[in-house]
Amino acid sequence: MKHPLFVKLAALAAVIVLLLIGLGLIEGVVHDRQRYRSITAQSVADSLAGPQTLMGPMIHSACVETWEVETGKGAELRMVEQRREFMLTAMPEQLRLNTGAAMEERARGLHKVNAFNLKAQVTAQWASLASLQPASTMKNSRMNCGAPIVMMAVGDARGIRTAQLTLGERTLALKPGTFHPAYTRGLHAPLPESLRSNTDGLTATLELELVGTERVSIVPLGGSTEVLMTSGWPHPSFTGRFLPSEREVKADGFSARWRLSSLATTAQADVGSGKPVCISSHGDGASEQAPGRADCADSFTVAFVDPVNPYSLSDRATKYGLLFIALTFVAVGLLELMGQGRHAAPLPVHPVQYLLVGSALCSFFLLLVSLSEHVPFGVAYAMAAAACVLLLGYYASHMLGSLARGIPLGAGVAVLYGLLYVLLQLEQTALAVGAIALFLVLTAVMVLTRKVNWYGLSAAAAPRSALAGSAQGGAA
Repeated sequence: MKHPLFVKLAALAAVIVLLLIGLGLIEGVVHDRQRYRSITAQSVADSLAGPQTLMGPMIHSACVETWEVETGKGAELRMVEQRREFMLTAMPEQLRLNTGAAMEERARGLHKVNAFNLKAQVTAQWASLASLQPASTMKNSRMNCGAPIVMMAVGDARGIRTAQLTLGERTLALKPGTFHPAYTRGLHAPLPESLRSNTDGLTATLELELVGTERVSIVPLGGSTEVLMTSGWPHPSFTGRFLPSEREVKADGFSARWRLSSLATTAQADVGSGKPVCISSHGDGASEQAPGRADCADSFTVAFVDPVNPYSLSDRATKYGLLFIALTFVAVGLLELMGQGRHAAPLPVHPVQYLLVGSALCSFFLLLVSLSEHVPFGVAYAMAAAACVLLLGYYASHMLGSLARGIPLGAGVAVLYGLLYVLLQLEQTALAVGAIALFLVLTAVMVLTRKVNWYGLSAAAAPRSALAGSAQGGAA
């Protein structure tokens, strides 16, 4: 064979293509498991309650204005009644929410979903209810308005466990629904008609217990809104239009406080125009998802996230699979190359042996995702890495002809697994750490091969191939 080195490189390229196909199949398995977890989360939400939203309390009243207009002429002259339907809304001047969330883990099979039990004390104050006074738009029109209704909208009404509304010193009987055309899920209580002309202000207090899954959103509906949330969950994610002005996250939970003014948010105008609150849920009203931020009411969200999601971490790990294979193949090639010309030099490594080494590396990712479904991710990672390091170290000792060459390869693979685990734990600096580590590996390879005569390798490979062929003929 004239160019055995190039033939071997072509065979290694084919091996790498096969291993890439295997990595792609493993990545597909990870994505399937992620999809199953999403289906499980949706199943729990369908059976319990989905992500929740708190909006209110606010007071509204449906009105109808009617008037008559003349149509026709002469004998056909007649009066036709026309009407205009509209809604009057009174937003609170002061809105205070004191909430505490207790986590309740729910599981379906292997998959777990973070559910919560939220206990909220909501206090709303109105300076006056002048906005509930209807104004005629036509001369001699007649105005008819329904009784004022105080309402509280939620994302998923199935999550309401208990609720008690106090107006001043009086407790009101709550009923399901809101009688609001845009935010239909929640609860309400009719108010006396006499309150429409109340100029002394009004205070309502709502005690609410609400269950949901994964996250809760709050609409800052007051002229001044203050929200205090506490929970024993140590991994909150604060998203939405507003971050908390104060927050403290500890190992045993978190507390967060928001202070917002209507000068900083368009929530009152958004709710007045019926814009939905955009959260990832299904249903109507306050939990409906809108296409863009401009079409959504202002809100902020607290998500009870799991920072060690085994599927997302496994997915990130598989993206380093090609790098693992390439670096390991380089290490094997270096050990094969550096042993040439010495006594008891290692046997030439066959492409099939490269394929087996790469297959062992690929199996690590499959072991990782399967074990992480049963044990914590760190334990699963250690078990899968230890199994692969021991296997590769044992196999490399025979493949390279001595234990002294197999152990360094196993140690190098162990270092790679350690580096990968560090990268998986990092978020902001993962790219920088990975780039520096790759540069150091490249530096080491260049230093170790600085005196290699690459042109001489092809010439030296031919006699070895011929010698191997004659040895096989003699054995025959």
